Amino acid sequence: MTPYSDAREARSLTILRSRGRRLAKLIRHGAMEGYDSARTYDMHTIAFDGMDGLHDHLAALAHRPEHCVVRGAILDPTHTKGVRRLVHPNRETGELPTLRDAPRAWLAMDCDGIPAPEGMDRRDLKACGILARLTMPNTFHGSACIVQATAGHTIKPGLRLRLWFLLERALTGIECQRWLRGVPGVDPSTLRAAQVTYTASPVFVDMADPLPHRLTMLEGGETVRCPTSAEVAPAPPPQPDANATARTMNGDRYVRAALMRACTAIATAPVDSRHPTAVAEAWGLARFVVAGLMTADEVVRAVDGALEQAGKPKGEGAAIAAWAVSQRTDSGNLSPGGRG
Repeated sequence: MTPYSDAREARSLTILRSRGRRLAKLIRHGAMEGYDSARTYDMHTIAFDGMDGLHDHLAALAHRPEHCVVRGAILDPTHTKGVRRLVHPNRETGELPTLRDAPRAWLAMDCDGIPAPEGMDRRDLKACGILARLTMPNTFHGSACIVQATAGHTIKPGLRLRLWFLLERALTGIECQRWLRGVPGVDPSTLRAAQVTYTASPVFVDMADPLPHRLTMLEGGETVRCPTSAEVAPAPPPQPDANATARTMNGDRYVRAALMRACTAIATAPVDSRHPTAVAEAWGLARFVVAGLMTADEVVRAVDGALEQAGKPKGEGAAIAAWAVSQRTDSGNLSPGGRG
């Protein structure tokens, strides 16, 4: 792909046309009906020059309820008729991918449910857009954007808008997700290659559209400053900590050795010291429970079995261990060789 075609693709929209399906909300007497379910589409690409060109395309799409937009680029230009929106092969049907996550120099973000100040005229799309833009990260505040009212704006509470920005450099959807992860109000699904972005105005039945217009422009800088390639690169996989592994293994061996020593001491205690030995050893083992290195059940079973082996009735050791675990609140000195 040549640099020219790269630049052209960056400022392109992938348009999907359904076959007899309505890709717009239907509003009748104030009640809203959802989109038709479309399985297959015809796909094509349109390029635009600058914010004005993008606005013109969106204005045209607003009157085409059978059309929508996806962020991804067409994978195979010879395979665009009656196809599904797939980024990966479908294992069940064997259908091949039709879209890929391409770098785009535009970004569309939904701002749904932003509270509107009391008394605000939500038909004033420019004022609503200014408020919505201020809820986004600082880098967007001074940038020009197209404000698009989605179907629920003025029908549902709050502001329901989509803001379209141009970026200073093209980013893939995955890079945009890394950039905007965790930003309040940003729906990451809109950044996926095959996610539908509905661009048609709702179809009103028996009532007029309460909005005089559903698109407007906000002035500002031509493009949004983007993070660097390094900032949106995938995080390196965590490297195994050999020292931590060794510490864990050594710690586990230490705990098991302490358990064996305690059981041996209880089981071999002289007749006149079986009970106090069990109490002392159970108290020592309880520190491992406090530290999360052993469970209470492990201590109870071990002490009970050892004391039974020493000649005491079954259950006596369990009662001693349960008491120790319930009473001890400190983990003592758990370094190897330390005493608890």
